[in-house]
Amino acid sequence: MQTNEVTLGALERRIDLVVNLAEVEAQVAARLKNLGRTVKMAGFRPGKVPLKMVEQSYGPQVRNEVLGDAVEAAFSKTVQEQNLRVAGYPNIVPKETSVEGKMEFVATFEVFPEVAVGDLAASEIERPSLAVGDAEVDRTIEVLRKQRTTFVKAERASQEGDRVTIDFTGRKDGEVFEGGQASDFPVVVGGGQMLPDFDAALRGLNVGDSKTFDLTFPAEYHAANLAGQTVQFEITLKAVEAPVLPEVDATFAQALGVPNGDTAKMREEIKANLEREVARRIRARVRDQALEVLSKACAFDVPKALVDGEAGRMVEAAKRDLVQRGVDVKNVPVSKDWFTEQASNRVKLGLIVAEVVGKNSLNAKPEQIRARVDDLAQTYEKPEDVVRWYYSKPEHLRDIEDAVVEDNVVEWVLGQAKVSDKGFTFEELMEQAQQA
Repeated sequence: MQTNEVTLGALERRIDLVVNLAEVEAQVAARLKNLGRTVKMAGFRPGKVPLKMVEQSYGPQVRNEVLGDAVEAAFSKTVQEQNLRVAGYPNIVPKETSVEGKMEFVATFEVFPEVAVGDLAASEIERPSLAVGDAEVDRTIEVLRKQRTTFVKAERASQEGDRVTIDFTGRKDGEVFEGGQASDFPVVVGGGQMLPDFDAALRGLNVGDSKTFDLTFPAEYHAANLAGQTVQFEITLKAVEAPVLPEVDATFAQALGVPNGDTAKMREEIKANLEREVARRIRARVRDQALEVLSKACAFDVPKALVDGEAGRMVEAAKRDLVQRGVDVKNVPVSKDWFTEQASNRVKLGLIVAEVVGKNSLNAKPEQIRARVDDLAQTYEKPEDVVRWYYSKPEHLRDIEDAVVEDNVVEWVLGQAKVSDKGFTFEELMEQAQQA
């Protein structure tokens, strides 16, 4: 077999492969002979089928297999000799013309780029700092109280926070539109369930009151026939209920899973949970900055084959998400083009991380993995069961190992870049995390 390499671009390569047909036929004959020892055919005992009949039945299939193996062997041998790191799968096609006694193929493929991490010394990373105190615990308790709000009948006009029961009818051009009518419909005033103009119309009404008002739907409203349109609503108030928040007492603490309803213990647990959440969000914010710094410090072409593969996986993930939401994906076309840019960024970052990990020995260590598992297990009722599950099978630890490696890379970047600490309020940290 003879081979040669041609560079077509930054990452694209071409190899011309020449396969000796005599060698192929020799391999075909050997395989058919071996096959004849075990093949079964009507009228013949096993191993006694004439070779000619074996050739007639299995020759084309065996010849294709041998030829494929020969081409693959030539390709593998060449890339190994040239120290080429193939990215994705090669495209191998036969040439239209070949030399007598030989068969020629052309293989085109991409190679992995050379990844060189630039100097990070001038890169800046902002690390949020925040100490969880009584104020944050108090605010969290208020949120938990509101989540457990009950409602009691109120003999007054409706106001912010009340739960009201209404009948409503919406008309467009005098006709009731689809989804524009309901009876005994409960809604919390100011709860964000309805459009702002509709919500405003619910205030200051007593039981039995009716009101008619115009409402203009937002231009980006999900129902195309109503987007940007002005309609008329008529509402009738049927009930007003005032909100009642639970007292912060033993009953409240028990509802949160605190044994014996110890409110002091409840505050300790809330604070510990907040500290874990703050640490997680700070870690995520620093991680995002570090990986962005790392990506900007490296410039190289990304293999199209890897991007295409990643985009394909993202398409499948998007489809699974739609199915979980009850959407029939057959009626929703999902294109790879939507994910190409994000896929390219993922592939690039993955190549950079692999390079940094390899050159700096940043693989996950057993003690790091155990510490991560223990930390995660603390968020569950029975931590020991969680730890046992993770260590029951190696595949259970893969995501943990990946997370530890990522943490190691982030720490490495922090050691190279300029890092400054900046104080954040709890609200600022939560808001930025949601925006991200």
